[in-house]
Amino acid sequence: MNKRDFITLLGGAAAAWPLAARAQQAEMPVIGLLINGAPDGYAEMLAAFRAGLNETGYIEGKNVAIEYRWTQGKLNELPELAADLARRQVSVIAVPANMASALAAKAATTTIPIVFSTGADPVQTGLVASLNRPGGNVTGVSFMNWELAAKRLGLLRELIPGDGRFAVLVDPNDPAAETPTTDLEAAASAIGLQLEILPVRTNRDIDAAFAIFEQKRADALLVSPQALLLSRRTQILTLAARHAVPAIYPAREWAAAGGLMSYGSSLSDQCLQAGIYTGRVLKGTKPADLPILRATKFDFVINLQTAQALRIDIPPILLARADEVIE
Repeated sequence: MNKRDFITLLGGAAAAWPLAARAQQAEMPVIGLLINGAPDGYAEMLAAFRAGLNETGYIEGKNVAIEYRWTQGKLNELPELAADLARRQVSVIAVPANMASALAAKAATTTIPIVFSTGADPVQTGLVASLNRPGGNVTGVSFMNWELAAKRLGLLRELIPGDGRFAVLVDPNDPAAETPTTDLEAAASAIGLQLEILPVRTNRDIDAAFAIFEQKRADALLVSPQALLLSRRTQILTLAARHAVPAIYPAREWAAAGGLMSYGSSLSDQCLQAGIYTGRVLKGTKPADLPILRATKFDFVINLQTAQALRIDIPPILLARADEVIE
């Protein structure tokens, strides 16, 4: 081979390399993450989701790409964000820890697979046909945290006995909220408690809700398992500490971050499972063939450091029942 032939061959190979790189990039599957919230409230859940992907052999940036869509608490933006992911023809739409996002994704596409994790009943809300046979293009994980609201109410009543006034922080725009909130009001009435619903539709409403809590002279607070509240977790925990509010939260992650008590399944565990399901879908399993996973482990967590800061004595019977005590 003479010098001229070698240069020609080298030039042809160099021209082919970018084409090969582009082809490899085009073949990389893309996950669309649709989240009704802000990044600062989802760090642990996203880390768990990526860990689930890793278990199935997918690593972000190496053999799978992720496109993130955040509402920043603006629920009305969900339909357009979901439609955008559908137009981009992502491989899978994943929806961690939120029913409203899952419903928006389902409305946007009947062909792109959707993997969700949610605390609401996915059958009752119309997300899937049944738990064992979801049907269609949707499957995921149900961690049942809405169904535990009455249990949280009972635990808070044991902490603060008597005929007190409790309040509930709830986003009424959440499509999963109406029935559980009604059930919670009935449960409170049955045990002689007055229940004050504190609606929050935007981030700014949270400050106002704590002011109303003080005006109503409420004794304790329940925080609902909702995306808006989760995305503002730091704000809520800071206000609860500032106003010395005894509160119970819907998942361990809240107590670990400084909340007084929590009861529910781990959000990180459920996002891990959602990541595994997403990986299985990327490998070719149809969502209709993946039954809805349901949480089986629910932990009662008490943060003694927070109790001491609030000058609250935790009854020994509650401490004995706790699955974890943070000291």
